[in-house]
Amino acid sequence: MKCPFCGYHDSKVVDSRPAEDYVSIRRRRECLSCKKRFTTFEVMESLPVVVIKRDGSRQSFDRTKLLNGMIRACEKRPVPFETLERIATEIEQTLQNEMNREVSSTKIGEMVMDQLKGVDEVAYVRFASVYRQFKDISTFMAELSKLLEEK
Repeated sequence: MKCPFCGYHDSKVVDSRPAEDYVSIRRRRECLSCKKRFTTFEVMESLPVVVIKRDGSRQSFDRTKLLNGMIRACEKRPVPFETLERIATEIEQTLQNEMNREVSSTKIGEMVMDQLKGVDEVAYVRFASVYRQFKDISTFMAELSKLLEEK
């Protein structure tokens, strides 16, 4: 690891521990030349996940798009942003842990709805209305009836 202070190409690890997100490792290093300390983070290399859209097109998985969709569904609802970030992280990790490098947008949408149902029912219905493209009030009412029956 190259020292950010003097540019020397070698350092030693002084301390190593999980970072706050438990997805990366925080390492304190000491330059073997100038003896100054600096911090590095080590993360597992992830393979790209390709999302197959409804129209058949493909694009790289974008965590930001996932998070933005949930934020819109939770607008003016008492859902903490940290909860939405946790859901996005869980879904992303689930997709990374699967052996498939391609996943349908339908599957991702279902994963989001499963998570939102337990967090906020109004946000769930909002997300479902956009995701499932409710055409009229009867399909909307059918989804609400399903939700009420599960209680």
